[in-house]
Amino acid sequence: MPAGPARAADLDPAPGKPLLGAVLDWGRDSAAGFAERLGATPALFGHDVSLPVGASEPTNIRQFLDQAAALGSHAMLTVKPTVPLDQIDAGVVRTFVAEIEKISADFRGQLLVRFAPDMNGSWVDWGQQPAAYRSAFRAVAAGFKETNDAGTVMVWQPYLGRDYPFDRHRNAPAPGSDGFALLDTNGDGAWDGADNAYAPYYPGDDVVEWVGLSAYHDDTAGQAAVNTVPAAGELTRMLTASGNEDFYATYAEQRDKPFLLQTAAFYSPSTGGAAEAEIKGAWWDQALGAATAGGFGKTAAVVWDERSSTRDTGVVSIDWTITGNAGVAEAAHARLDGSGLVTGPVTQIDAGQAYTQPNTLSGPAAWSMGAALLVLLLALWQVPRRVSALAPWGYTDPSARDSRVDLLRGLAIVFVVVDHLGMTSLFQLFTQEAIGFVSGAELFVLFSGLVVGMVYGPRVKDDFGKVVDLTSRRAGKLYLTALVVLIGVFLLSLLPSFQTGALTTFVDQGTGGAGHNGAGRTYSLYAGMESLFQFPVPPQVVPAILLLQFGPWQFNIMGLYVVLLLVSPLILAALNRGRTIWVLAVTLAVYAVGTITRVRILPSQFEDSFPLLVWQGL
Repeated sequence: MPAGPARAADLDPAPGKPLLGAVLDWGRDSAAGFAERLGATPALFGHDVSLPVGASEPTNIRQFLDQAAALGSHAMLTVKPTVPLDQIDAGVVRTFVAEIEKISADFRGQLLVRFAPDMNGSWVDWGQQPAAYRSAFRAVAAGFKETNDAGTVMVWQPYLGRDYPFDRHRNAPAPGSDGFALLDTNGDGAWDGADNAYAPYYPGDDVVEWVGLSAYHDDTAGQAAVNTVPAAGELTRMLTASGNEDFYATYAEQRDKPFLLQTAAFYSPSTGGAAEAEIKGAWWDQALGAATAGGFGKTAAVVWDERSSTRDTGVVSIDWTITGNAGVAEAAHARLDGSGLVTGPVTQIDAGQAYTQPNTLSGPAAWSMGAALLVLLLALWQVPRRVSALAPWGYTDPSARDSRVDLLRGLAIVFVVVDHLGMTSLFQLFTQEAIGFVSGAELFVLFSGLVVGMVYGPRVKDDFGKVVDLTSRRAGKLYLTALVVLIGVFLLSLLPSFQTGALTTFVDQGTGGAGHNGAGRTYSLYAGMESLFQFPVPPQVVPAILLLQFGPWQFNIMGLYVVLLLVSPLILAALNRGRTIWVLAVTLAVYAVGTITRVRILPSQFEDSFPLLVWQGL
C-alpha cells in the first residue's frame, strides 16, 4: 500500500483538546437548537450526502453549512455511495467533487469528508468489499486533493469490530476468490472472528488524513431492547481490543493520524432497567475521559450521534440523544465544562445565515392546522344542508354500501402506493403525516375494516354461516394472490434480465431488529428460498412459503388482511349481540399485550411490519 504523509489541512487539535462534534436529525433539529439545549456549541457538525449527489441535496447541504457557519463550526460530510463501489471511477468522482466544491465554496471552516463509513459491516451497501472500497476511497481522495486539498480532510472510519464479521454481505468476496484472501487475514481459509476487522479496508496512509471509529454502547446485540449501565473501561476496551486489533494504536498512534470517535449510548424509554441519566452520564464520562486521557492523545474529535430511532416496527423507541432530556443535558454540560474538549466557535462566524426548520408542525402551528382541518370538514358537511343551491352535492345513495367510505379507501390506496415508491414528490407531502394524523397503511386498514363491517355486519345475525363463507372466500382469494406474487417475484429474480433487488431486498432505515446501528443494512426477503430447487427440498421451505415468510415487503400487508378477514365474523357476531364493551375490552387487552411483549402469533413476514396483536386494533 502506498505510504507517505497526507496533509490534514490546518485542522489538527492539540493533544487533550479534541473538538466536540454532533450529528443531528436535520429534518427535526438545528445546530442552534442543539447548542442551546447543551449550553455549548459543538466545534463540528455532521451531515450525510449521497454519491452521486441527489437532486434535492444541494439545498439541504447549503442550509447545513449555513447553520455550521453561523455558529463558527467545522463541517463533516458523510459520503454514502448509492452506486456500486466499482462504478466510482474518475468521471463519477470528478462530478461529485465539483458539486461539493460548488456547494461549499463560501464555507469558512474545514470540511471533513468521511467516505462510506462502517465499510467493514454487512448492513451497508458498500460493506465488506475491501478491494473495491479501497479503490473507491483512493479515487475520492484524489479528486478532493486535486481541487481543494487544503480545505478538505479525508476521514476513514470503520465500525467497531467486536462482532466482526457480522452477517456476511451479499457482495462480499466468495471463498476461493482473490478478494476473499483480503478478508482472510490469518490465511486459515476461513473468514471469521479470528480475522482482522479493520486492516482489509484500510486504503493507505497517503490518502487517509484522519482515522475514525463508530463505537456505541449497546448491549442488545440486535435482540430485545435492554437498558444497561456501561461497564467500567468499556470504551477503552473498544478502542484498544476489538476486531483482533488495537485500533487506536495501529491506526492513530503508529500512523500519526488524528482520531475521530463517533459514539452514543442506547436508551429505550419504554424498556425497564437502568435510568437514562445513569446510562448516558456514564457513557458521556467515558467518552470525555478517553478523549482527553494521555493514552489517547491523538483524539481530535468526539462526535455524539444526536438522533433517535425505533425498532420492532416502531414499537420500541430508542433515544440516543444527550440533550433530549433537560436533566441529562444539564449534567452533560457540567461535565463538559471541565473536560478539556474544544467547543465553538472555532472559525469566523458568518452572521445572518438562515437555519433549516423542521418539516413538521408543532406547538400552536400544529393545533391551528388541526383546527383548520376540523372547520373545513364541518363546512363540507353543513354546506349542502344550508345552501339550497348546493343540495345536490349531498350524499343520497340509498345502497347499503357507502360509496364515501370506498372513496376514502381508494385515497388510502393512493397514499400507500406513494409511500411505498419512496420517491420525493408533492404527493408525498400529503401521505406521510405532514398533514393529518395517520399514514396510508393505517388509513387503509381502518377503512377496510369499516367496509367489512358495513357489508357483512347487518347479515351476520340472520345468516352467520353465509358471512363465514363469504369472508373465507375473500380471504382465500387474497391468500392465493399473495402466494402468486411471492412466487412470481422469486421466479423473476432468477432471470438475469430483470432487476428485482427493490422487491427481493429491504434496506433497514434503523427500525429493524438491529436498531440504530443497523440503518442502511440490506436484508434478503427470499433468503433460503433458492433451496426449493435442491433435492431433497429442505422440509422447512414449503411451510415457510405457505406461511408467507418470503415475499416483497411492499406486499406483505396482504397476510394481515387474510388473518383479520378470517376472524371478522366472530367479531361482527359479538357486536351484533350487544357485546361491544367486551369486544373493545378484548381488543385493548390484546393491543396492550402486543405492544408490551411484542409476541408474534405467526412466523409470517407481515408480523415484522404489521404485528397482528397491535394492528388488529384498527
